[in-house]
Amino acid sequence: MTVTFPAAPRSVGPALAAEPDDVLGRFRRAVAAHPDRRAVRAPDGELSFAGLATRVARVAGALRAAGVVRGSRVGVCLPRSTELPAALLAVWWLGAAYVPLDPAHPAERLALTVADAGVSAVYTDRPEPGWSVPTATAPPRDDPEPTAPPASLVEREPAGPPAPAGEHPAVRTPAQVGGHDVAYVLHTSGSTGRPKGVAVSRGGVSALLASLEQAGIYPPDPATVGWNASISFDASVQQLIRVCRGDTIVLLGEDVRADPPALAAYVREHDVTELDLTPSHWAALRDDLLPGRPLRLLMGGEPVPAGMWRDLAATPGWRTVNLYGPSECTVDATAAPVHGPHPHIGGPLPGVRVYVLDGRLRPAEDGELFVAGTGVAHGYVNRPSLTAERFLPDVVAGDGSRMYRTGDRARWDADGNLIFLGRLDRQVKVRGHRIEPGEVEAVLGERPEVSRCVVVPRGDALAAYYTGTEAPGAQLREHLARRLPGSMVPAAFTWLPEFPRTVGGKLDLDALPVPAAGAGTGPPAEGPVEELIARVWAGVLGVDSVLADDDFFALGGHSLVALKVVARVREHFGVVLPTKDVYRHPRLRDLAAHVARLSGGIS
Repeated sequence: MTVTFPAAPRSVGPALAAEPDDVLGRFRRAVAAHPDRRAVRAPDGELSFAGLATRVARVAGALRAAGVVRGSRVGVCLPRSTELPAALLAVWWLGAAYVPLDPAHPAERLALTVADAGVSAVYTDRPEPGWSVPTATAPPRDDPEPTAPPASLVEREPAGPPAPAGEHPAVRTPAQVGGHDVAYVLHTSGSTGRPKGVAVSRGGVSALLASLEQAGIYPPDPATVGWNASISFDASVQQLIRVCRGDTIVLLGEDVRADPPALAAYVREHDVTELDLTPSHWAALRDDLLPGRPLRLLMGGEPVPAGMWRDLAATPGWRTVNLYGPSECTVDATAAPVHGPHPHIGGPLPGVRVYVLDGRLRPAEDGELFVAGTGVAHGYVNRPSLTAERFLPDVVAGDGSRMYRTGDRARWDADGNLIFLGRLDRQVKVRGHRIEPGEVEAVLGERPEVSRCVVVPRGDALAAYYTGTEAPGAQLREHLARRLPGSMVPAAFTWLPEFPRTVGGKLDLDALPVPAAGAGTGPPAEGPVEELIARVWAGVLGVDSVLADDDFFALGGHSLVALKVVARVREHFGVVLPTKDVYRHPRLRDLAAHVARLSGGIS
């Protein structure tokens, strides 16, 4: 894989070779060029490019009947199926913007997102989701695929130039859209206690596709790309647009992406050549994926640890690119091939400008990282003050464009690469998810037992500390789980009579105690299965001991740690334990009994 960057200046990526084509125009050409090639593979089946185009037309018809027009915002709440990319493309086909609604998120969170984004219709397979907007319902998974687009859709095409020869009629764009039109609104964690919606333009999405191609990160020949990211994670945009350039996308089911052996087998079975993932996810998958055919890895969402960087750089045949970019700049802004001894985030992609500036917005060797270029989003929906604070005039270019202040600290090294130095504020990354602790604190503070609280990262999870009346951690966890995605729910809750303070009277975060874990009361683990699982939990969770009645999640467990548990169980007992079984049996003695049943009666 060839990745090219300009020699100098490294702060400015090369100009894009041409004005980027709209991504939907790229999709139309892909359908015309190879209608019979596989476009999408998902747990519910697969679609050719012609089949995907037909599905797009059908979904667009349902959305149009629900009142969707150019400029509408459409919620999309679907599982990881062939219907998902069809729905997202159908929204674009109508000149509208999609608002991702992850079915795994709590209902309250989804309702808040629908209201905040100004959604006018929702496309979903959920019966009566309870949102006060029109709903278009996806058909059952076994609904037969039409052999041709509905005639009514073709007849409704507005007057205009005829479709190019050989173009599939189902994807003639009925709305004349421009690069300024909003492509999607993606919500990220907000420090004020509510998520903030980032409105990203179609021009930004088109420029992302063109820049990744021009930089050599997307290969010239068609690839088979594993769609790994959640729809609520901006990396999913990068995976969606792959089908627009003619690549095949393989949606990894929730059960597959959380089970290392199953994912490795799925990748081999479907000849996946590229996989997009976070460093945390790679750490859990490495041992199962490395023995297979080498892949191209697109890694992002959080910093790559130095040991992992060196390991990937030294692995023969494997090609990895480290991608960096905030959601406010259309997914990716910089890229770095993973080689050499030290992690870095490289330099700007084509069409992108990056600056390291001091507090007075002057170039500095070490300072805040700013990003400019076509990918800079419109701003935050319904948040003009915050938009004005984060999206500033590009004082370096001085051309009337805007730049985004990332809140990340960085510096240039001697080789002209950007070194990521962490955050300038409290924002944290947990397993690739961008989280404002203030949002978690605001929801936790609603509990009557909590007078004051603070949430901080501990390893690859969050820990909550509070004053007031001591309450069972399970109750606090349940309250947060009803309102927040799983990645934002702390693994531990610690009551304190008062918070530690510095000599100046400020909250002393460094003096907060390590959350107690594995020190409860109850019977110890008994028998070979319980004892072994107790040792596994203690090792992966970093606690001293685990008792028979301890709860995996109360001790700090989460999805990526669960991957390590199933791998160790398989190694010791030869039992294939789906990750979802750890969720179904979170108490140690219950999981041990389940493993004993699967293994044929070990006691």
